[in-house]
Amino acid sequence: MFQARCPICEKSLSGPSAAEFPHLPFCSERCRWIDMGRWLGESYRIPDPDSSVPSEDVEDDDPG
Repeated sequence: MFQARCPICEKSLSGPSAAEFPHLPFCSERCRWIDMGRWLGESYRIPDPDSSVPSEDVEDDDPG
């Protein structure tokens, strides 16, 4: 038995196999397009792991 939850509307997806859900991991084409819109609108972002580490290329303003 297959069970999952849509990441957009949180609708429960359950059935004998994943083949029953052509829009996985989403429940519908509508939720798939909502997710795409969030990516294109930059609502989702992948954090930059090095953003807190100062770059060696950046010079200090303090000469001394």
